[in-house]
Amino acid sequence: MTVRSSKSMPGERSTSKDVRPVDLDEVDRHILVALHADARMSNTALAEHVGIAPSTCHGRVRRLQEIGVIRGFHADIDPAALGLSLQAMISVSLQSNARGKIDSFIRHIRRRPQVMDVYFLAGADDFILHVAARDTDDLRSFVVQNLNADSDVAGTQTSLIFEHLRGASPL
Repeated sequence: MTVRSSKSMPGERSTSKDVRPVDLDEVDRHILVALHADARMSNTALAEHVGIAPSTCHGRVRRLQEIGVIRGFHADIDPAALGLSLQAMISVSLQSNARGKIDSFIRHIRRRPQVMDVYFLAGADDFILHVAARDTDDLRSFVVQNLNADSDVAGTQTSLIFEHLRGASPL
């Protein structure tokens, strides 16, 4: 497992030089698996689940946060409950002469309310955007107005998401 060695604001990009391996014992791993399943678990319940004292558990969770293993606790909001029933992954390729504008593209696209996540890639595509929209018309408008209208964007490919199934803990 690797983590960022320096603290950054949520959503900031980290580079490979910010990464270092961390040694975790079995108790740390059990804590992480439990929090991955339920980040709202109380410290007392977590300590009982892992089999350690609450004060020890609190100290370990705080340490895991300080060293960057736990980056935050987040609400998993269902876009459909907000009227955004259509989700898609959009692959984006920039023009070869736009490579110097990557940071400005990221800043611009992250401001769009439809954008849930931005993945900066190596390979044929430069980015994958996870977006949520009301319907196909809303999605089409997003692509046309925010991507196709941008002269720095060479091309896009949109894939609709039928279902998002959360993966297992990375441990």
